[in-house]
Amino acid sequence: MDFTFSEEQLMVAGVVRDLLADRCTAADLRRLMAADAPRDEERWTALRDMGLTTLLVPEAAGGLGLGEVDLVLIAEACGYTALPEPLVEQAGVVAPLLAAIDHPLAAEWLPKIASAEAVAALAHPASPFVADADGAAILLLIADGALHLVEAKNAALIRQPSIDPFRRLARVDWQPSPATQITDAATARPLIDQAFERGALFAAAQGLGLAQRSVDLAADYARERQQFGKPIGSYQAVKHLLATVQVAIEFAKPVVYAAAAQIAAGGLHARARVSHAKLAALGAAEQAARTGIQVHGAMGYSWEVDVHFFLKRSLALAGAWGDEAFHRKRVADRIFGAPLGPDQTFACGEAA
Repeated sequence: MDFTFSEEQLMVAGVVRDLLADRCTAADLRRLMAADAPRDEERWTALRDMGLTTLLVPEAAGGLGLGEVDLVLIAEACGYTALPEPLVEQAGVVAPLLAAIDHPLAAEWLPKIASAEAVAALAHPASPFVADADGAAILLLIADGALHLVEAKNAALIRQPSIDPFRRLARVDWQPSPATQITDAATARPLIDQAFERGALFAAAQGLGLAQRSVDLAADYARERQQFGKPIGSYQAVKHLLATVQVAIEFAKPVVYAAAAQIAAGGLHARARVSHAKLAALGAAEQAARTGIQVHGAMGYSWEVDVHFFLKRSLALAGAWGDEAFHRKRVADRIFGAPLGPDQTFACGEAA
C-alpha cells in the first residue's frame, strides 16, 4: 500500500500555502479583527477561484469527485495561517453534505455553495452554537432529527462569545416547517454522522498547521532574541522545549493522514482513527502554542505576539466536533471492544 501523497495533491497544497502566505499574514488578521469582519472578501474570492470547495462534491453534481485525502493537506495549510474564512468547513463538510441530499432546495443551493458564491453554516448536534452563521446565506438546521435548509434572512442570530475572534459563533432562533425540511430523520442520521467525522478530521488537519506555525514563530523569535550575549535559541532549555513539540507534531501527522485515508471505510476502526487524529493533532497544537508563548517570555502573554492567534484557534477547534472526553471514549471503545493485532491495523469497511 502506498502511503505517499501524489504529485498533484502536493502541488495543489503548495499553491494554497503560497497564496495564504501572501494574503493571510498576521497583519491581515489584525486588520480583520479590528474591523470585526467575518472574512476578507478579496482573499475569499481568490480561494473560490481555485475551485477548492468542489473537491469532495461528486462529479455528477458538478464537483471534482475527490476524497478526504485530497483535502487534508489543504486544511493543514489553512491551519498554518489561522485562515478566518470557512474554506475547510465548506469544502470538507457542507458541500458534500448538500450533494448527498436529494431535494429541490439542496439542488438549488448546491452550485452556489460548491462554487463558494454563497456560504452555508451547519448547526450540528455536537455543538451548542453555529460557527460562521453571520456570514452565511443559508443555515442547515436539525429539528427532531430531520434536516432543514433555512435562508439566513428567515432566522434570528444571537451572537455568542468565542475564544477565537475569527471563529464567530451564534445561537439560531428559527421555526421548522415542512417547506424547509430537506430530509427526514432516518435519511439525515447517516449524513449528519458523516459530516461529524469529516468535521473532526479536518479540525485535526488544521491542528497540524496550527502546531507547526506556533513552533516556527517561536523558533524565529529564539534565533533573534539575545540574552547574555547570544540568541536564546542556543540554550538547551529552549531547544528541548521546541524539540519536544516538534516530535509531537511528527507523531500526529501519520495519525491524521491515516484517518483521512480510511474515513470512507466507516465503522469502529475508522471512527477511532478520526478521534485519535483529533486528540493527537489538537493536543500538539495547544502544546505548541503554549510553548511558543513560554519561549516569548513575558511579552508572550500580550496580544502583540502572533502566536496568540494560533492558541485561540487551537482551543476553539479542540472543543468543536466533539470534545476530548468524547474522542477518548471512542478510542477506548475501539481498544477494549474489538480485537487488536497486526491484522487489525487497517479499517476493513465494517458498518458497526
